[in-house]
Amino acid sequence: MPVPVHYALGDRGPAVGEIRGRLALLDLLPDAPHGVPERDPVFDTQVEQAVRTFQQLQGLVCDGVVGAQTWRRLEEARWRLGDRVLLHSVSHPLTGGDVSSLQQRLLELGFDPGRVDGIFGTMTDHALRDFQRNIGLADDGTCGPATFKALARLARTVVGGAPHTMREEERIRSAGPGLAGKVVVIDPGHGGADLGVTGHDLTEAHVAEDLAARIEGRLAAVGVRAYLTRGRLADDERPPDEDARAQFANRTDADLVVSLHVDGQANPQAQGMATFYYGSADSGRGAAPAQSPVGQSFARLVQREVTARTDLLDCGTDAKTWDLLRRTRMPAVRVEVGYLTNAHDAARLSDPAFRDVVAEAIVVAVQRLYLPPDTDAPTGVLRLPAAVGSASPAG
Repeated sequence: MPVPVHYALGDRGPAVGEIRGRLALLDLLPDAPHGVPERDPVFDTQVEQAVRTFQQLQGLVCDGVVGAQTWRRLEEARWRLGDRVLLHSVSHPLTGGDVSSLQQRLLELGFDPGRVDGIFGTMTDHALRDFQRNIGLADDGTCGPATFKALARLARTVVGGAPHTMREEERIRSAGPGLAGKVVVIDPGHGGADLGVTGHDLTEAHVAEDLAARIEGRLAAVGVRAYLTRGRLADDERPPDEDARAQFANRTDADLVVSLHVDGQANPQAQGMATFYYGSADSGRGAAPAQSPVGQSFARLVQREVTARTDLLDCGTDAKTWDLLRRTRMPAVRVEVGYLTNAHDAARLSDPAFRDVVAEAIVVAVQRLYLPPDTDAPTGVLRLPAAVGSASPAG
């Protein structure tokens, strides 16, 4: 069945029946809807609430609508470890709650599959093969019955904290406090014909592009190699999707990813900035929660630095499993710098001097992520060299 684009309150049909069945499998909905014939399942308020609960657990936007991303996550969440044979496929990596459980189990046993993201990638394949070699199984990278039994019987060996948290934090410590030589991917949202949110004679794509140029210049001034995920609007008719942007970041082997966006709302009173990092409350049926601890720390640093240096309302940080955050192998944050649909935020974002302050705040957050606590400066006071070159105005 093709991936549906949009299913919401009041819709009927076979796809709605499949949605109801998947929610029931996750214990979010009764198995049989009351008073609704099976031949004509309906997307009622009970289904809408179940979808919202699922989206909240999965770190998706809680709108109660089953779009392409929610549909895919419903499919992934139904798998439990042992339901199917798992192995690495370069062209079509397996995804699901069972993969998340496998990754978590490998971490607990002292092997490194990378982030618990539910994607059976190269690092998960290597960790599985290492595990199989260590317990005397054929290291074929296939997680079948023999490997399932071994995973179930062995006790956890990593102690003293969450294994992935320990690994991510150790990578930051071992990288050292200096920024020279580090690699940061800057992702200006949207692009080409996709201008994103518009308001008060500004577009999201232009604002993000301008901020990206300012951040790139400041990073270059302190010796960081910065890469952009897309070109200028005039040169970029078909911008990359989130998966392509994540693949680009992974190819560069970046240390961090910063994705730049602005927001919009039908209510013009909505305002402020927020930052997002990879994480969810639930990775699938019985799977452990997913989290990027360094991503969370970085998001909080960005949020604090920007709000300390500007008058943007602080809307906090939150965990999400959007594709760019999930599919990047390094810590990534998405920064929503105000609302173009709000007169105050739009006026601030139209000012080049204000955008330069935001750019400096984000670069300072990068620096503070690597500084040891005893040498770090208070929020809002650290200054770094000015940008190399000039940035283009937003329009």
